[in-house]
Amino acid sequence: MNVEELRSVQRTERQKDSLQHLRDSFYRDVADYVAERKAERKRMAAEADDPFSSPEVSRLTDEIETAEEVVESIYERRVGKIVKRATFAAAGMAAEDEGLTSEERDLFDDLVTRIERNRETVLDTLAGDVGGAESDSPDEGTPDESAPAPDSTDPSPADAAGRAESEPSPPADVAPAPDPDDLLAEAMGGDAPAEDDPSPTPDGDARPGAASESAPDTQRTTLRITRDVGEIFGVDEREYDLANEDVVTLPTPNAEPLLDRDAAERLD
Repeated sequence: MNVEELRSVQRTERQKDSLQHLRDSFYRDVADYVAERKAERKRMAAEADDPFSSPEVSRLTDEIETAEEVVESIYERRVGKIVKRATFAAAGMAAEDEGLTSEERDLFDDLVTRIERNRETVLDTLAGDVGGAESDSPDEGTPDESAPAPDSTDPSPADAAGRAESEPSPPADVAPAPDPDDLLAEAMGGDAPAEDDPSPTPDGDARPGAASESAPDTQRTTLRITRDVGEIFGVDEREYDLANEDVVTLPTPNAEPLLDRDAAERLD
């Protein structure tokens, strides 16, 4: 295991719509590799006169940080594909779980189970069978023996009406303030399907044709993406798959949230 192997896995994962096959212990192997690099860095720092200026210590630090960033990018891209595969499986469509790591297989099985249960709940709700309320309700016209007898001290209808008029009405519900993250997601176009579109090219360029057919009246901004963002739906009704180092021209309303969150740099 080394950084080059991780980068190769990352490139392949970005180029494929489907999941590439990884060995069952992939993430554990990466963890062992990073732990070994950290132990070596600690040993080199102890031997150096000045650890902060030691070239070997700096090299190991860069290697560790790069490995951690690359494997996180690999995982995030694979999770999106796993969620879609689980959705197909829960709908009864063919969806194999081969090529998943042990951690990803656990996630896949859990997602399938949850989606199936949620689907049953929704269908039962649509059919009017909510918690068996219809079957458990007493027959009309049959007194409920468990219901308490009327209290002779209850106020008369006239008294109740007068009391209702004298009591202040409860305040109306006030809609909660919008969540900033929801506003950002709305500005970025929300989630969009990934597998129906071609993936970005290995050199980090934006997906072919992603910015060439926008609406003529949409103001655009050219950016360099500085971290993996994933897929967004632009205000020009186009889908963009944004990965680290991509250079892409986006509608300005979609570009501004990326700039605000330091996920991109302005080029124009």
